[in-house]
Formats: sequence, structure tokens, C-alpha cells
Amino acid sequence: MVLLKVSSMKGVIRFGKIGKLALRYIRSYEVLQRVRNASSKLALPPEMERIHPVFHVPMLQKFVSNPNMVTSEPDMEILEDLSYVEQPIRIVDIQVRKLRNKEIPMVKVLWNHHNMEECMWETCDSMIQ
Repeated sequence: MVLLKVSSMKGVIRFGKIGKLALRYIRSYEVLQRVRNASSKLALPPEMERIHPVFHVPMLQKFVSNPNMVTSEPDMEILEDLSYVEQPIRIVDIQVRKLRNKEIPMVKVLWNHHNMEECMWETCDSMIQ
């Protein structure tokens, strides 16, 4: 059993600008077979049938079962390029960062599928778009 790594895409993608948050490992999948030295074929569920089932080893992490630790199943929809869309939930804090000649207003944003420790500072202009 291994965990599969997916990347997030912040907000709505506009004008070709893509923002990234931390990568995360989701769900455990069974390894069906090793493909050469650096790849593995996984048993994917039917809702992920359009995704190619062979993954490179850096995208996988060994899954060690711990019965004391129960985690909830992530309720995110994974896209074909192994990414998922992040939407802002709320603004946690507001701050103005001062440079020599200008001031940049910043907001600390809580994104869905992330907890309070993973809040990110964003510029106000990027949040308005």
C-alpha cells in the first residue's frame, strides 16, 4: 500500500497564472506491480479511470497502517493532471508590509482542504482577481 501525491491549484485559474500550495498525499492505494526500477502500477478506483495507473516512485510514499490514527477520507475531486482546485474559505489576518518606497497590503488566507497551520500570506491584488 502506498499514498499518492497530488498538487493543488489555488482559486480559479485566470490569465494563465497558476498558484501552488503544499503538495499533499491522499488515500492509500494498492500496488499491483512494479514497472522497472522507478515506477509502480496502482489499483485506482473507478472514478479515477481516466488517469494513467503507472506512477513514478517520487509521487508515492510508503503507507504504514496505524489503527490508533483514524483519518477521514478527503472529499476533494482529483483532476486528470493529479491536481485539485483550492478555494479560499476566509481571511484570517491582514497586514501591510513596508518596503523602502511602497507598502504592500497582505492577507492571510485559509484555504479549503488545509488546516489553520497551513494558512498562506497572499497579496490583496491576487485575491481580488
